Amino acid sequence: MCMLMDLTVHDFMGTVAADSPAPGGGSVAACTGACGAALMAMVCRLTLRGREEGDTAVGRMLALAEEKRREMEVLVEEDAAAFHRVMDALRLPKGTPAEKEKRRQALLEATLYAARVPLRTAFLCVELLEHIQVLVDRGNQNALSDAAVALECLYAACRGACYNVRINLKGLEPSARKEVILQQMEEMERRAVGYYLAGRELLGQKGL
Repeated sequence: MCMLMDLTVHDFMGTVAADSPAPGGGSVAACTGACGAALMAMVCRLTLRGREEGDTAVGRMLALAEEKRREMEVLVEEDAAAFHRVMDALRLPKGTPAEKEKRRQALLEATLYAARVPLRTAFLCVELLEHIQVLVDRGNQNALSDAAVALECLYAACRGACYNVRINLKGLEPSARKEVILQQMEEMERRAVGYYLAGRELLGQKGL
């Protein structure tokens, strides 16, 4: 089976555009977040060019950006796989009470998993957004617009991921596990907005 991240950009876009629900918004959110992380890494490298990475704020940010980029690339695949897991649960037999219960449990677990995957995307984006002001302030100012696009990508990816968390949880009955995921998602949204607005304000002070 072809891995999504092994496709060319052109072929990935075509796969998203096809008449199939996966890969969909969750995978695109993870891919967008990975693009934001990649831009952060680029700006870090341009800032560090000719210098040792060492234990500096920008050096540590580079390592973090590369780590989170790789994780979000994995989530591009995982989000599509999570959707298919839900579809597999829906196809389980439901002719007897025992089969119905087995199908119900399988669908519940698959749906919760499908919500946790984009929640992870949101968490990774927030981890990077937390450092975006440092990049804007101390990064190579010739790449300031690239840092700005990284900010926008990470924020959009976080918001998009949270939409996917909500849609996956929407049909589930109230439960402690559902509530925990919703609370974590709301915390990610709250933090993302704060970091995003602070980053926008600093960019505005720098003329962007």
